[in-house]
Amino acid sequence: MPEQPLSVPSSPMAQDVLSSRLPIDSGERTLPSGAIPTDFLFHGVQEVLISHNGEHYRLRITRNGKLILTK
Repeated sequence: MPEQPLSVPSSPMAQDVLSSRLPIDSGERTLPSGAIPTDFLFHGVQEVLISHNGEHYRLRITRNGKLILTK
């Protein structure tokens, strides 16, 4: 995968997604405050590049739906 800069949208809509608590079915489960849904991070791809303190990390979704972070 070619390295691409990762940008976090700062639009009001993106901020609503980042800070919302969404009920799921009748169980009323909610996301913890500050939780970011994976579909928001991945936008349909299986891997994203994360830059942290000058280091690059890859966060990917496996075939079994697990998340793996590698340096």
